[in-house]
Amino acid sequence: MKSIELNNFEIGKDQLTILAGPCAMESKEICEVVCSKLKEITKELDINYVFKVSFDKANRSSINSYRGLGIKKGLEIISYIKNKYNVPIVTDIHEPYQAEIAAEVADILQIPAFLCRQTDLLVAASKTGKIVNIKKGQFVSPYQMKSIANKVIESGNDKILITERGASFGYGNLVSDMRSIKIIQDMGYPVIFDATHSVQIPGGKGESSGGERRFVPLLAKAAVASGAKGLFFEIHPNPDSALCDGDNMLPLDEVYSLFKILKEIFRIVN
Repeated sequence: MKSIELNNFEIGKDQLTILAGPCAMESKEICEVVCSKLKEITKELDINYVFKVSFDKANRSSINSYRGLGIKKGLEIISYIKNKYNVPIVTDIHEPYQAEIAAEVADILQIPAFLCRQTDLLVAASKTGKIVNIKKGQFVSPYQMKSIANKVIESGNDKILITERGASFGYGNLVSDMRSIKIIQDMGYPVIFDATHSVQIPGGKGESSGGERRFVPLLAKAAVASGAKGLFFEIHPNPDSALCDGDNMLPLDEVYSLFKILKEIFRIVN
């Protein structure tokens, strides 16, 4: 399996990597609170850390749902966070034109699950030369990720991560099949497991998604035990007041103990 170099560490080798931060960007202040605390925790635990936040979440349940601060303001804040806290950045893109703009700041361009088969988006991300994190769609099998990843490779970029985030189970539920971690890694790509979106209940509240936060630690532990090289979390100081995806985000003050356990499981497995 290929490892991916990022700053002073490698994703897919002998250290756990965590991509974590708020869902849609609400403010610079929340980004600072979350990033500073997560950097402190991961440094103490010797875990690789990448700060995650979305300047825009275009695939909301309702036209009235909160989306973020937009690409201009959002990337200004992301650049500030990156420079102040010296952390690598992962952020979503939803349209091909956003790839080159976001790549000026982000180290990893993330392809949302619902858009994982969008050829033009994958090609645009590939051509930036940045790491491309493809979130596996809820509607595709792990085996189908090979041809999806090939769109990036054949566009000139082999720096690929693939994120597992559950599969559709009926109309309003997701189920996580841990076999997919092994299947995808056997193709040669480090797998990140999205422990927070995997507990989402899509459209569960009618005009917004619900979620079952209590299962996040369970699935995260299972994923690391199954061989995942990294984990993805959305984290907020007060998820119950978050402007999007609060039901499946972790409270900031609860992550230390979980990260400590996850690191130990990773050590044992690897």
